[in-house]
Amino acid sequence: MCMDRSEQKRVLVLDDEIDVTELIVYKLTQSGYTAQAINEPLQFTGQVRAFKPDLIILDVMMPELSGWQLCRIARADPDMKDIPIILLTALGAAEDRVRGLEIGADDYISKPFNNRELLLRVRNLVSRKVPVDRPECSASIQIGSVALDASLHLVTVGGKEVQLTATEFRLLYILMQRKGRVQSREHLLVNVWNYDFDIETRTVDTHVRRVREKLKLAAAMIETVRGVGYRAVDF
Repeated sequence: MCMDRSEQKRVLVLDDEIDVTELIVYKLTQSGYTAQAINEPLQFTGQVRAFKPDLIILDVMMPELSGWQLCRIARADPDMKDIPIILLTALGAAEDRVRGLEIGADDYISKPFNNRELLLRVRNLVSRKVPVDRPECSASIQIGSVALDASLHLVTVGGKEVQLTATEFRLLYILMQRKGRVQSREHLLVNVWNYDFDIETRTVDTHVRRVREKLKLAAAMIETVRGVGYRAVDF
């Protein structure tokens, strides 16, 4: 179903192969998105600032600048750090996919990709919201020295701001909001990534590790429940 024009989300696609970007833009446009393609990695920063996308699809293996390098650039830029990024990669090894998640990508999909799966992952990422509109949910949560304000998209540890990506923020919010309750990896995939199909649970583990690294001494707040998942606890 195509979305109303007023609700259209903007997707920027970067791949050095023109036929790939043409296909993706065509499929996105058919599905109601406003899509723009670029084929030169050096145009990335300028186009992101001009187009202001709600999501970026980024090829990994490109000349001059790789998708990994561009992902790092985006995550270090205050104007881009919260934009969800899907990496397209012909590298099928698990360590290559994990590398992308570790540098801040929200998701990855291997080439050759299934068009329906790509569109589903795009839809899931652009439609995510921190669930602060439910009565049982609080916009402000604190556990020990860690404070989270969902309305401001702000996390502080001991009063000092911690920079999290949109996915990392949502993951931490769900764990803190459900303090003391074990969240399985599968449950987190549904609630953080909106995935209701099979995907590697290593995605969750990688993002939890990144959040812990950013929380530093407060990392003990996220407890691993062996063989099940994670929970937030007093520390």
